[in-house]
Amino acid sequence: MIKLVTKVEEATCITHNGTMHADEVFATAFLEVYLKDIKVIRVANINGNINKDAIIYDIGRGKYDHHQEDAKLRENGIKYSSIGLLWQEFGKSFLQKEKVENIEEVFKAMDKELIEGLDAIDNGIFPDIDAPYKVKTLSDVIKIFNPSSFTEENENSQFLKAEEFAKEIFMETLYNIIGKIKAKSIVNNLIEETDGVVLELDEYMPYEEAILTNEKADNIVFAIYPSNRGGYAIKTISKSLDDKTDRLLLPEKWAGLSGCELEKVTGVKGAIFCHSNRFIATAKTKEAIRKLATKALQ
Repeated sequence: MIKLVTKVEEATCITHNGTMHADEVFATAFLEVYLKDIKVIRVANINGNINKDAIIYDIGRGKYDHHQEDAKLRENGIKYSSIGLLWQEFGKSFLQKEKVENIEEVFKAMDKELIEGLDAIDNGIFPDIDAPYKVKTLSDVIKIFNPSSFTEENENSQFLKAEEFAKEIFMETLYNIIGKIKAKSIVNNLIEETDGVVLELDEYMPYEEAILTNEKADNIVFAIYPSNRGGYAIKTISKSLDDKTDRLLLPEKWAGLSGCELEKVTGVKGAIFCHSNRFIATAKTKEAIRKLATKALQ
């Protein structure tokens, strides 16, 4: 539980006031899920009778600030921000408290998938994105919570909204990573047992990263799994983590067809749908999806 306080001596967590950024918002969210109950004050300067055990971050030029000349750098040259510094200090302890398995792997994955990007953008290193539309990073989304012009939005109330949002993102990222790591072990075992070019899953789980990082899976072109919409799906596999080109597309004559039309073209009773971009198709039964896989390979 988080509580904003107005007296610095009551605060267990101290950060800056004014315009909020993703690093201290996510740092606050992390401290809440780690410490469970925190009392936060947002101030312009560090002064007064501060609690000796208070965690001061993104302000004060201390251990969890990154605005001083000798601020801590990652091996890749990216400077840590407050969330990165706190994650390095308390991340493994938090995962241990949460009884997470594979602590080292989860710790590194959280850092790579969430924390490092927040650090980079807060320190002025922005992603190079070539897109014909406006792209918003997670840091951009957090900025939206700052009080809007010509409204009566309150700075601290908006901070609490942003912190709650960040907490949800943080925890869902953690759950997602834990799930992917467990799934990776299962998928790698299936790869060992697979002789052909189609990987078959008994239930849907994140499988693509396991395939793309396992040399023994270089020949796999399709994955089959139960669809969360009912029935079964067949999906193409990318060439690599970086190259999203499909190793093999579904047949061109299937593109965009569904129902009776798809059944007629494929000769497979129970075929439901094939995407116009030919990367996924569905069928009513496992037998039917296996037949589609066979037809696609032919």
